[in-house]
This record gives sequence, C-alpha cells and structure tokens, in this order.
Amino acid sequence: MKITKDLYQSSLALLTDFYQLTMAYAYWKSGKSEQEAVFNLFFRKNPFQGGYTIAAGLDYIIDYCRNFSFDKADLDYLAEMKNADGSSTFEKGFIDYLQNLKFSCDIDAVEEGTVVFPNIPIIRVKGPLIQCQLLETPLLNIVNFQTLIATKASRITEAAKGDPVLEFGLRRAQGIDGALAASRASYIGGCSATSNVMAGKLFGIPVSGTHAHSWIMSFDTELQAFHAYAEAFPDKCIFLVDTYDTVNGIKNAIEVGKVLREKGKEMLGIRIDSGDLAYYSSIAREMLDEAGFPDAKVVASNDLDEQIITSLKIQEAQINTWGVGTKLVTAYDQPALGAVYKLAAVKHEDGRWEPKVKVSQQSIKINIPGLHDVVRFSKNGKALADMIFLIDLDLNKRSYTIIDPNDPTRRKKIDTNSLEKENLLKPIFENGSKIYNRPDIHQIKENTKRNLQLFDKAHKRLVNPHIYPVGLEESLYKMRTDLVLKMKDYDTQ
Repeated sequence: MKITKDLYQSSLALLTDFYQLTMAYAYWKSGKSEQEAVFNLFFRKNPFQGGYTIAAGLDYIIDYCRNFSFDKADLDYLAEMKNADGSSTFEKGFIDYLQNLKFSCDIDAVEEGTVVFPNIPIIRVKGPLIQCQLLETPLLNIVNFQTLIATKASRITEAAKGDPVLEFGLRRAQGIDGALAASRASYIGGCSATSNVMAGKLFGIPVSGTHAHSWIMSFDTELQAFHAYAEAFPDKCIFLVDTYDTVNGIKNAIEVGKVLREKGKEMLGIRIDSGDLAYYSSIAREMLDEAGFPDAKVVASNDLDEQIITSLKIQEAQINTWGVGTKLVTAYDQPALGAVYKLAAVKHEDGRWEPKVKVSQQSIKINIPGLHDVVRFSKNGKALADMIFLIDLDLNKRSYTIIDPNDPTRRKKIDTNSLEKENLLKPIFENGSKIYNRPDIHQIKENTKRNLQLFDKAHKRLVNPHIYPVGLEESLYKMRTDLVLKMKDYDTQ
C-alpha cells in the first residue's frame, strides 16, 4: 500500500499568527532578518498530571519545512493589507523578500515516540532570525496537539496492560485535521487500529470497525440483523449486543456464531457499548465459554479513558479489547500541552554567540539560554537521568551534577562509569536540506514501545508518578543564574 507522506503538499506559510509576520517585517526593516539565531521548543509540565510525555508531530514538521514558501496568492494577500491610515502594512521590498525566501535552517529534534520531560528541547531551530521566527506558530501547533494525543494514547494503552486499544474518535474529534492528526498520534502512542479510514489511507494505520446500533434497528429483529451481517462479513463478525437487551444480544450472537461455525467460519467476538461494563463483560465471557466460544473476544466501548479502564481492570472485567474515542482524540481532561518556543541565542558578526534569557517572576517561565543539547544516561536498559548541557561541554567526564531548573535544592550527581549515553536531539535539516531518514509509522510506534521500556513503572503510574530526574548541567545552571541576575539588575537601573 502506498502511504502518502506529504499530507500538505502546498505551502502553509500563512498558517501563522499575524504578529509573526509583523515581527518578520520589523526584522527586515531593521536589517536583522539574516542574523543567525537559535530557538528551542519545549514544554513546562507533563500533561494529565503524569510522569512522562511522548514526542510526536515531527513527520508533519518535515513536510511543512520542505514545502515552506510564500506563493503568489499569499504574497498578493499580504500586499493588499492596509494600516488604519490606508497605507500598505508591508512595503513592496518586503513582499519581494518573502517571494525569494528559501528555507535554510538547521533543525535538530527528538524522534517521534521518544519519552520526553519538561524543559527538554524537543526541537532546536538554528538559522536566519526571520525564518526561525516564522516557524514558531506552525511548529507549536503541530507538536502541541500530536504530542498531547500520543501521550494520552500511551496512558490508555498502559492502563489496558497489553490488551488492544482501538481509536474510535473521528466523529468527536476537533475538525477534519484534528481527527487525522489524532488518529496518527494515537497509533504512535500505542493504539492498535483506528476507525478513521482516511487516516488508514494516508498513514498506513490499520483500520477497524463492525456495525452500529442503526444496523440492528434497521431489521425487524436483532437476530435477523446478526444473520445478515454474518452473510456479508463471515470472517469479521463482532456483534454489537446492547441495542435492546445485552444478555439476549449475547444469546443471539452465540446462535449466529454456531451457524458460522457450521460453515467453517468463526465468530470473532461481541461488543458492549453501554451499561455496567464490568458486570456484562463477565456475563458475556461466561456465556461465550459455556457455548464453546472461548476465543471470542469481548470488546468494550462507551466514553472510556485510562482511569475507567484501570477501574474495570481492578473489577476484573472480562474485556479483551478497548474502543476509545472522545476522551482520547480530544484529550478530554487537558485540552492543550502548553509547549513554548523561545529564543535562546543570537550570533554576532564577530562569530560570537550571545545567550538570551526571558526573565520572569515565575521560575518555571525562565527559559534555558544558549546553545544546548540533552543527553540521556542509562544503565542495563534503564534510563537514569537526562542532562541538559551547553553543546561545547566535554561529554567524556567521569561525573556530572544536574540541577533542577526550577528548584536548585533538587540535585543529582551522575557517575558516568559504565553508563550508556544518548544525545536525544537528532539532525533533521541542515542548511534547509532534509538529512533525516524518516521512519514509517509502524517503526515510530515501536520506538514508543522501546522508549517506555526504558523507564520504571513508578514514572508511568497514573496517580502521583515518581519524578524522573531532569536537570541542567552545573555550568549551564550557573550561566543561566548569572544571566538572570544580570538582566534583573539591568531592569532596575
């Protein structure tokens, strides 16, 4: 099957906030448009009060950057914009500049499916200041949503403890693009299949589905409906049993299952979409086993999420497969990740990089300045700590001290003897050219699985997860502190 990689093949350069364009114009007017800069995209808190986050969205970003340009219709629209006095918002020279603008940035990013944590740079963009600035809104739009949904999917699949989770959220998703991106991110996060056929076509995700209550209601009896469905799909029979009476629905499914067996086919299972799922799944399991269908699956749906699935597991519900929709694709309990994109350094004509910091009364809102990277230390296949460091740091030292950027009392000494280390930021674009070998979505999903295995279950529990150590290397922490104090002193003069 051919999988479409470039979901958006035309330019989306105007998919941005207006102030990005006004800043771009001002950079151009002030002669700063080509000054080299570095921006970092990161988030400040794990979503869902959880202990980890799953990075997603890089594939969309690659397509966006490869197609980045302003076409004639874009430029005509900008040229027609007027100020309050009737003058043009953007002068012709700037429009001409945009017409000739070619994407030329370096982008380094963590791979999709990587487990990440607050303050870690998920994406680092280096290049002309004007280009870096214009990338802010679309990169945040892509990463914020897909990372949020991939993380939600991961939490749900962790709660399911190895049972397949099917994403059924298309009809409740936030518009067409929201549905497609959610299906993709859900699969990356661990779901087994989607009901979204277009997502199946575009991304190569397995699709799944049976029938709705309307199918049953269109016949005179439930039994007639089941027989008719078995005639149409003898190899894919999962019967929805709760249209009228769940127990009677299970009986009807068993009756049709026996007819299928006489024809050399096998009923795959039943689905329950309402009521007491723990109770009715146990009844269904008992009835199916007694009737000679021990391999028939019990599928459950009905506004499920990780908390409800965990509760049903505790109740020993006899459910084999979970259909999850609304609360997954809308990230029902947290509608946004809150990732940000901050300037970290600018380069002067003499080649010197100047670190930049945003000062705030809230320590959590103070960014990490300078050109930095992140390394993950592990031992025997288990992650121990992540260190954010200045890129010129010697990574062959015997030990390091990392300091929590928001709480200097939280420190950890890392003895690197016998530890493995991995730089999490991988080169994606160099001077505007893609140098990254893009994995397919199934490889990304496997990357998620491998990454999660690196972390202790204490970091993955749903309630009060243990905090995984992430910190600034000591010299970076000192540089940041000195720069903040300098800027605060400057502000009071």
